[in-house]
Amino acid sequence: MTTTAATAHPATVLLGAQAGRQSIPVCDHYSGVEARMRKSLQLQDEMRAEFGHCVFDVTLDCEDGAPVGLEREHAALVAQLAREAAPGARVAARVHTVDHPAFANDMATIAGEAWDRLCHIMIPKVESLDDVEIAVRALDAAGARELPLHALIESPAAVHRAFDIASHPRIQSLSFGLMDFVSAHGGAIPASGMTSAGQFEHPLVVRAKLEIASACHAHGKVPSHCVVTEFSNTDAMQAAARKASREFGYTRMWSIHPAQIRPILAALAPDDAEIARAARIISAAIAADWAPISEDGVLHDRASYRYFWQVLDRAHQTGRMLPEQAKGWFVTNSGNVVA
Repeated sequence: MTTTAATAHPATVLLGAQAGRQSIPVCDHYSGVEARMRKSLQLQDEMRAEFGHCVFDVTLDCEDGAPVGLEREHAALVAQLAREAAPGARVAARVHTVDHPAFANDMATIAGEAWDRLCHIMIPKVESLDDVEIAVRALDAAGARELPLHALIESPAAVHRAFDIASHPRIQSLSFGLMDFVSAHGGAIPASGMTSAGQFEHPLVVRAKLEIASACHAHGKVPSHCVVTEFSNTDAMQAAARKASREFGYTRMWSIHPAQIRPILAALAPDDAEIARAARIISAAIAADWAPISEDGVLHDRASYRYFWQVLDRAHQTGRMLPEQAKGWFVTNSGNVVA
């Protein structure tokens, strides 16, 4: 059967060169202690059963998680946990910096032994394209030639080069490292710049956030917002996530405590009215064979269709209930829910 514009999937029709091409979970949960890593993977499996697909990634941490002197053993544990994860799990690893003595072994062990079970590798403290190339060569040498890289931008110089870093074809996402960024300024940014509210007020921090988000959107990559360390303050964390999403353009956020995962999903999700409107508009667009339509006296064409499709994709990624007419767009021909 010939595929027409009307029968083609909305993502195929709408997500071209000017739209973000990456669709990954909106929450990235970090854990580095063995007991917590195991619990994080268990929680991911439980929530995957609840929502029908993974709503957050689990990143197993070597940089801050490996005890000093036991980096090799920790890398082996991370590889083992990735290999043992449930089918369909989304497991990543944060390795040491490219200039750290443990980096080569991290990549050889984790990527070499578990590349086919990993969704990506996170490289911390990336300063330039050269650092990305070092990581790419290490992945390729380990046999992980298709594995995406995520880069953590943590210094003023790295922010300056964010557009170049985001342009690399192996980069899938850039994350903002707030704490290291503030401390890299030699006391010029006060400690309040590291708080859930203050990080949105100091001009240098605001500029860094905007540069990273803009670099990602310019190259179709995912901007991932930094942690909120006040993990017991759900209101502050949700307010930061909502502000990062609605005012700074971030579509993903880090979690450092299991209690942060659901609030992040809620903060980054569209509201019910917007989801319902998006489903109506995309349904009408399909019925019109993607020609322009009028909705309540407002013209819509492929530019706005793209926006409303992204609303539905974000609703799916955050585990929100989709209207009946939209559910089929997120199920494969075999009946599996699209991740």
